[in-house]
Amino acid sequence: MNFMDGVYKVQDIPFTDLADQYGTPLFVYDGDKIKSQYQKMVNAFDVKKLKINYACKALTNINILKLMRQLGSGIDAVSIGEIKLSLLAGFPPQDIVYTPNSVGIEEIEEAIKLGVRINIDNIEMLEYFGHHYPDLKICIRINPHVMAGGHSKISVGHIDSKFGISIHQMPLVHRIVKNQKIQVEGIHMHTGSDILDVEVFLHAADILFNQAREFDELDYIDFGSGFKVKYKENDIETDIEALGKAMSRKFNEFCKETGMDLTLAFEPGKYLVSESGYFLAKTNIIKQTTSTVFAGINTGFNHMIRPMFYNAHHDIINVSSVDGIPKLYTVVGYICETDTFAYNRKINQITPGDILVFKNAGAYCFSMASNYNSRLLPAEVLILDNKSYLIRERQEFEDLLKNQVEVPIFEKAEVDG
Repeated sequence: MNFMDGVYKVQDIPFTDLADQYGTPLFVYDGDKIKSQYQKMVNAFDVKKLKINYACKALTNINILKLMRQLGSGIDAVSIGEIKLSLLAGFPPQDIVYTPNSVGIEEIEEAIKLGVRINIDNIEMLEYFGHHYPDLKICIRINPHVMAGGHSKISVGHIDSKFGISIHQMPLVHRIVKNQKIQVEGIHMHTGSDILDVEVFLHAADILFNQAREFDELDYIDFGSGFKVKYKENDIETDIEALGKAMSRKFNEFCKETGMDLTLAFEPGKYLVSESGYFLAKTNIIKQTTSTVFAGINTGFNHMIRPMFYNAHHDIINVSSVDGIPKLYTVVGYICETDTFAYNRKINQITPGDILVFKNAGAYCFSMASNYNSRLLPAEVLILDNKSYLIRERQEFEDLLKNQVEVPIFEKAEVDG
C-alpha cells in the first residue's frame, strides 16, 4: 500500500478507483509484492539446489498459480482440486507435491494417476503403498513433536497433532520401508504457522536432519514453512535472512558430511501472498449504542473469516477519509451472527459510503470464503505493472442455484393442492 498525494494506492492505482470500477466487496492482489516476497526468500538461502513449493491452499486463483509458475515455484497441494488447478495452470506433475490428510484412498489413487509426488503422513498408508505401489517414490511427513506457531489452531507439529508420523514411530517406519522395499525420495515436516523464533525452527530442522541419515536414496528434505509476516505497523516477522543463513550453513554441512546431493525445499503460502492482498468493503451504517460506535460494512465472515476464526488482526484503513479525525469503531459485518472484524479500533472518521481497506488479505481469506446467508462471493483483481486485471467475476444470484436440483414432487403437490 502506498500513500501518495493524499491518496491510498496499490502500486499507482487508488483504492477508491478500484472500488468504483469493480464494486465491493473486492479482493485486490499486488502482483509485484508476490514477486518481491518470492525473490526475498530465494535470495535468503545459499545452497546448491533450492525448491520453493507454493502452499496454494492460501490462495488458489489460477492466475496466482500461473504467476507462481512464472517465478519458478513448485506447488504444495493438499487436495485433488488443488492438484487439478495447478496442472491446469501449467505446472508439470513432478513440480506438485501432494500432502493429504485423512482423505480416502480414492483421492490418493487419482493423484497417483495424475503423476504428482506423494507425501505420506500415516503408517497405514505407507504400508498400502508398499503393497500396491512398490516402484513409486514417495515422501514421508514426520511429526517432530515441536510446539510451534502463533496459536493452537495453526500449530501442527505437536504431539497431539493429527498431522504426520510421530518421530517415536520412525523405527517402525524404517522396518516397513526395508521389508517392503519402499523408495523414499524425501522427508518432510511442517510445525505450524506464524513461527517467529528462528531457533525453534532450527531445532525442528535438526530432528529432520537426524532422520535423513537413516535413508540412503533421498533426493530432497522439505522443511515446510510457517514464516510469520507483519500484521500491523511495527510488527515483528520471521527474520528470513537470518533463517536462510543459519539453515544454509546447516544444510550444506549436512550434505558435505553425508555425501548426499540433496535439494532444500520449503512450502510457503502466507509468506508469499498475505501482504499482497487487500480487501475492500463499503460502509453501510454507523450505529451508536450506549458505549460502542459500530461501523457496519457490506461483508462478513462469509468473505473473510480469519478475524473470527483465528482472532487474526488486520489493519483497517478508511481510504475515503484521509484527513478524518481518528475515532474508535467496532467494525462489524452483515451476517446474522456476531461477525466482528475489529473491536474499538482507531480509524479515521467513517461515514456511510466510505471504503474501508483490510490489509494482509492475500492468504486464507478468499480461499476460506463461503455463501453463508446466501451471500455472493466477491470479485478478485490482480495488479501487475500498474494495470488492474479482473481474475474472478463477482457471483450472481443464479450461481447460488447452480447444482441444486428441484424435486418434481413439490410441483405435483402444488397442483394437487
